[in-house]
Amino acid sequence: MKKKDLKNLFINYCNQNNFEKNSNQFLVLDSLHNFYFQKKNILDFFFKKNIKNCFYLYGDVGVGKTMILDFFFEQLDIPKKRIHFNEFMINFHDYYHQNKKKINGNSLEKFVINLKKKYEIIYFDEFQVTNIVDAMILGKLFEVIFTKNLKIIITSNTKSDKLYKDGLQREQFLPFIYIIKKHSIEKELLIIDDYRKADKKLNRFFYPLNETINFEINKLFRKITRGKKKSLKIISIKERNFQIINYYQGIARFDFVELCDRSIGAEDYIKIAEECNFIIIENIPKFSDVNINQQLRFITLIDIFYEKKIKLVLSSELNLKNFTSSSKLETPFKRTISRIYELTSSPSV
Repeated sequence: MKKKDLKNLFINYCNQNNFEKNSNQFLVLDSLHNFYFQKKNILDFFFKKNIKNCFYLYGDVGVGKTMILDFFFEQLDIPKKRIHFNEFMINFHDYYHQNKKKINGNSLEKFVINLKKKYEIIYFDEFQVTNIVDAMILGKLFEVIFTKNLKIIITSNTKSDKLYKDGLQREQFLPFIYIIKKHSIEKELLIIDDYRKADKKLNRFFYPLNETINFEINKLFRKITRGKKKSLKIISIKERNFQIINYYQGIARFDFVELCDRSIGAEDYIKIAEECNFIIIENIPKFSDVNINQQLRFITLIDIFYEKKIKLVLSSELNLKNFTSSSKLETPFKRTISRIYELTSSPSV
């Protein structure tokens, strides 16, 4: 495909979806074309030319990173996979534990070989690392991925140098940063406005926490569950059970502490999303360094619900514009706030 053809397709794509277009997006599009259509020849072998197998796109929240990579991904008529990074790592850890006795220490290579048999390219949207276990394994995992010539495309809010900044034992994560920089075309997308917030009214975000707000949420809950049967939903996750007490045929209602003040995480949120299409979460607190673990879970939860396109109703102490954050999570939390705008906005119920 020629650059001109790709550009014309992108213009049509934006027009059809009422997306804004700008020169920075076209520059990124050119880089994507260069990435995917890199030409290889015999001289590459002799001069050990480093063919880039990763396109790493970073930028602030709401600038259109996902939009432009979604468009590019749709144009690829090859075996491909778009997956949330947390879900990908869960799959890896499951594979490792199920096969560690069978494959004599070659779990990384076997896992990647299986991926390569299925896909030519994998897409991670809004890549971030918050888990020390993942941080320690990523360098080796991605080294094998690139050795097997499996292509990766990534969006992130963070430049690769600053991934897992201030994270526990970050020195063990540095090999991953070296590998991702060595094998990536890294570009920044700069846009002034957050497209997710533009012209959106928050019709499913309620604040502050008082009797009036509780009455409004109860009224909305009665409306969306009318005619639906209540049941106790039990989700099994690796030999343990998670109960959804307020469950009405795909609609669930939680208190914040049920989801973010317990020892649960990404795998649980993925399973919940598989059983629900509309979720109410009440009593979101102010975040600070005191409740950083709750905030970390909340960030992961919103990322997964966003990926799974779950409609949300949220109630909080604060207006979304005035949300507070732990000092260590201010950057990833910007993305969370931006995504809440989208998840709680039109179309209304």
